[in-house]
Amino acid sequence: MPLLVEPLAAAAPLEAAAKYLTDRIPRYTSYPTAPHFAPSVTDADYGVWLAALPPDASLSLYLHVPFCRALCWYCGCNTTVTRHRAPVEDYMRLMLREIAMVADRAVARRVAHVHWGGGTPTIAGPAAFRATMALLRDRFYLVPGAEIAVEIDPRQLDDAMAAALAEAGVNRASLGVQTFDPVVQKAVARLQPLNATRACARRLRAAGIEALNLDLLYGLPHQTVASCEASARDALTLAPARFSVFGYAHVPAMKRHQAVIADETLPGAAERVAQEQAIGDALARAGYVRIGLDHYARADDPLARAQQGAGRSARLRRNFQGYTDDPAEALIGFGASAIGQLPQGYVQNAPHLRDWSERIEAGRLATVRGRALTGEDRLRADIIERLMCDLRADVPATLSRHGFPPDALDAELSALAPLAADGLVSNEGGVLTVPEPMRALVRRVACVFDAYLHPESGRHAVAV
Repeated sequence: MPLLVEPLAAAAPLEAAAKYLTDRIPRYTSYPTAPHFAPSVTDADYGVWLAALPPDASLSLYLHVPFCRALCWYCGCNTTVTRHRAPVEDYMRLMLREIAMVADRAVARRVAHVHWGGGTPTIAGPAAFRATMALLRDRFYLVPGAEIAVEIDPRQLDDAMAAALAEAGVNRASLGVQTFDPVVQKAVARLQPLNATRACARRLRAAGIEALNLDLLYGLPHQTVASCEASARDALTLAPARFSVFGYAHVPAMKRHQAVIADETLPGAAERVAQEQAIGDALARAGYVRIGLDHYARADDPLARAQQGAGRSARLRRNFQGYTDDPAEALIGFGASAIGQLPQGYVQNAPHLRDWSERIEAGRLATVRGRALTGEDRLRADIIERLMCDLRADVPATLSRHGFPPDALDAELSALAPLAADGLVSNEGGVLTVPEPMRALVRRVACVFDAYLHPESGRHAVAV
């Protein structure tokens, strides 16, 4: 999943939305966002924060495997291309050590969600995957029915790996698709016929892994509304439980391999709007419920059920894996560049393999930066998350809940006036609602509450 900030695109009436389509807006999988993490948070801080977790705290575990067999040119992930086993085996060996170190420092053990991301996590191979899951079960308590999810490149999964996933308890798999248009696939160096993805889905289901997610992208080179519609129709034949629909973030200044993609092959802002809407409409017609900004789920899926609440009763959350029904009080990250979230703040491991490896070999936690949260950070994060999840935020109630005076965010509420005039949001006594036609512009509303956002700094994606 690309984690970079992307240009804003929306399935909203162009007359109202056009002026916002090239704004540079974070995806708000955290607040403050990762560019504002700093080295002032150290591995020593992380150790203290882990030890302070209550014994009955609910945990979510994220394991990052930053290796792929080949590089897709659209990729925004932290990954390394290798065709050799040794680097992967060394990495997985060190991850076992990291898991043990973290478990030694944390008295909390209860785990309801495990997510393997990458890269291509299945590159670990059957033996290493089983061993890692066995250690997690030994050092933590995975509650009955815990969701264990893994991201998969459908071109790389064989029967042995599918069997190992099932034996290790995996019950949800996310399949990277992006597009089925062969012209677009060639342009991004990811040739993946529909039959290959269908064979992967069959292999997983035959192993007993029924809950499948599919990732689709729009805004890719040579992509059109028609090809987006066709890819959505093809994807629907696989009958997944969920879809994630992301806009391609073209940031060659940050991801140099993206320079292979010529600017003139990319769709403009209005075309991106039409592509996003075409995919969304196709999924909605097939009965999928739209979740927040960019996810879709069958009505009986836990994600759709989580969205049925609102405000304080809502169970829909947003974290670094996107939308989730995970209620965990702490997210523990393992592996290079992995991010964790604890009550005190965020921590991030060394992003470079050598730095991460040296720290683990030395018996140190791999944290190199993070963000200690202030009361104001928590207030703003609460409002942003509810907007991103519910399209609604009760600002006065949130201020009261966090112990702030009623006028603490008056400047932000005033700054919403131009957006309200354009129909992006309604403000009824501080209760904010993003209308359904403007759903995909919710990030533009949420960013008003981001005290750290400086689009002119150039840290965010180039506008499309």
